[in-house]
Amino acid sequence: MRILVTGATGFVGSHLRAALRSAFPGAVLIAGLHDGAAPGWDEGVPTPLTSKAALADALKQAAPDAVVHLAAQSNVAESFRSPEITWDFNLHGALRLGEAMMQAAPEARLLFASTGEVYGLSFQREEPLDETAPLAPGNPYAAAKAAADLALGEMALRGLRVIRMRPLNHVGPGQGPGFVVSAFARQAARIAAGLQPPVMQVGALERWRDFLDVRDVCAAYALALGKFDALPNGAIINLASGEPRKVGDILHALLRRAGVEAKVEESAAALRPNDLLRSCGNAARAREWLGWKPAISWETTLDDVSADWRARAVAG
Repeated sequence: MRILVTGATGFVGSHLRAALRSAFPGAVLIAGLHDGAAPGWDEGVPTPLTSKAALADALKQAAPDAVVHLAAQSNVAESFRSPEITWDFNLHGALRLGEAMMQAAPEARLLFASTGEVYGLSFQREEPLDETAPLAPGNPYAAAKAAADLALGEMALRGLRVIRMRPLNHVGPGQGPGFVVSAFARQAARIAAGLQPPVMQVGALERWRDFLDVRDVCAAYALALGKFDALPNGAIINLASGEPRKVGDILHALLRRAGVEAKVEESAAALRPNDLLRSCGNAARAREWLGWKPAISWETTLDDVSADWRARAVAG
C-alpha cells in the first residue's frame, strides 16, 4: 500500500506518520511536500495545491493507493487576518487535489481532514452534534473547510473515492503556539524558565470546548483508511470526546504542571469574533463504523503538552 499525505511535515502529519506505520507496517509512506524535506518518510513528492496540473503530475509520480489531505491554513485567528489566503488554500487547494485525483489516480482513496468547526453556530443548541447537524461556520477557516467538505461530497457523486473526517479541537505535543492549549503551555514553560514575566496573555476563559488528543485523531484516520472500502463513498465521520472542558480550567492545570503562578491578562488579539460559549460533538458513528473511541486520557495529554513546551523552552 502506498499512502500519500499532504501537509506531512505539519503538527498532525508527524503524529499520523507514526499511526500509519503502526497500522500498515508494510506501507510506503509518501510525504506531500510544500517545500523542504520530510525526514522519517519513505518518499517525498512536491504537492503544490496551487496547480491542478502539477498535482496530477505528483500523483502520477507517487502512484498512491490512498491520499490523506491534511494540508491547510488551520489557524482561526490567521483566517480573520488573511481570509483570501485561507479560502484559496483550504477550498481551492482541496478542489484541485480532488480533480487531479479523478484525472491521474481515479482508483486512489481520499481521506479529507475536515473539521468540527464547520458546525459553528449550530453548537448554540448546547448538545453534542452528530453528522446531521447543519453547517453554520462562524469564521473564515471553518467556512472554507465547510465549502471544501461539501464540494468533495459532490465530487463523490462524480467518481471521487472520498471520506470526510470532522474532528473537533485536537491538541498534543508538537503543536504550534497559535492554538489555545499550546499557547497556555508555552507561556507557562517560558515563565518557569525565566524567559518571560509571570503574566499570562489569554483569550476568553469562560468557554467550553471538546478537545481530543491528536494521537487519537490520527488513530481514527488510520482506522478509516483500513475500513475505507466498507464505508459509504462520501461518508462523513465526526471525531469527538463528547466531554467539553472549560478553557479556564485548562489554563490553571497547565500552570500547576509548570509549577508557576502568574497574573492572567485578557488579550484582545486572542479574542475571536462570533465566539461560541460551548461546543461538543457526538462520535457515535465513529464508534459504530470504525470501532474508535478516544484512548488517551486528558491528564496524559496535558502532561505531554506541558513536557513538550518545557523541552522547547530550554532548547530556546
